[in-house]
Amino acid sequence: MQTILGSGGAIGLELAKALPDFTDRIRLVSRNPEKVNPTDELHPADLLQAEAVDAAVAGSDIVYLTVGLPYNTEIWTTKWPLIMDHTIAACKKHACRLVFFDNIYMYDPDHLAPMDENTPIRPVSKKGKVRASISSRLMDAVKAGELEALIARSADFYGPSVKNTSVLTETVFNNLAAGKPADWMGSLNFQHSFTYTPDAGKATALLGNSSDAFGQVWHLPTASQPPTGREWIDAIAGALGVPSKSRVAPKWLVRILGLFNPIMKEMVEMMYQYDRDYIFDSSKFESHFNFSPTPYAEGIRIIVETDYR
Repeated sequence: MQTILGSGGAIGLELAKALPDFTDRIRLVSRNPEKVNPTDELHPADLLQAEAVDAAVAGSDIVYLTVGLPYNTEIWTTKWPLIMDHTIAACKKHACRLVFFDNIYMYDPDHLAPMDENTPIRPVSKKGKVRASISSRLMDAVKAGELEALIARSADFYGPSVKNTSVLTETVFNNLAAGKPADWMGSLNFQHSFTYTPDAGKATALLGNSSDAFGQVWHLPTASQPPTGREWIDAIAGALGVPSKSRVAPKWLVRILGLFNPIMKEMVEMMYQYDRDYIFDSSKFESHFNFSPTPYAEGIRIIVETDYR
């Protein structure tokens, strides 16, 4: 049995699509899970409850933690440690291997171009400190020999049919498709990597089913040579067949918008990711698994054909 905790999100969905290449026993766990494959086992659970997590992972060989909490610092600070502690305890009890889908918020802002698995950990945001703390809890348990686990890290992501969790979808694809200018934060002149969600799903499944991958941090496959903000907007507008229009929100404006918009309030502390190059290096994964990430132009084309035609 391979179990996905947080199966309803963008990554959980792509992971569920990829797992039938490795197993015909897949358990999907969330508050209201829905089948992705005909034989999926559905297991409703509140992952904030230790007993619920214990029951959800019982009988599993591999557990994937792909939870996506609302983008709110207070929620992350209070709920992420609980979910991680419950998951570690349950996996230890039931001798499950654990794969944690993570982001790069804990990395040192001075080392974002490029970022690889050895990038220094120095979070400067509250959300980054939460991510650093929970990933450390997991790897400390691994180093102590208490369980087998790995961390699969992604850059910001984009992909077909991603709802509400991709900045690129919400502020560029959707805006341009609606005839509005694309919104971009910080500056249009810096490169910015995005991980394609189908690649992330396939790679996470591959990691979970590779014994030699455990005990390590892996960057999920992400195309190299990322476009600048301006190039992203031009390429997406071209694929949509609409004029390339944009407006840029500097940090001071995002701060003001945050007085009225909760999401903008949460973005203020993350603005450093948009005022410099943000280049994600996944060469370790690509070399080890002989995996070629989806080129950016191809990802954009598929998204437009899937969601905007």
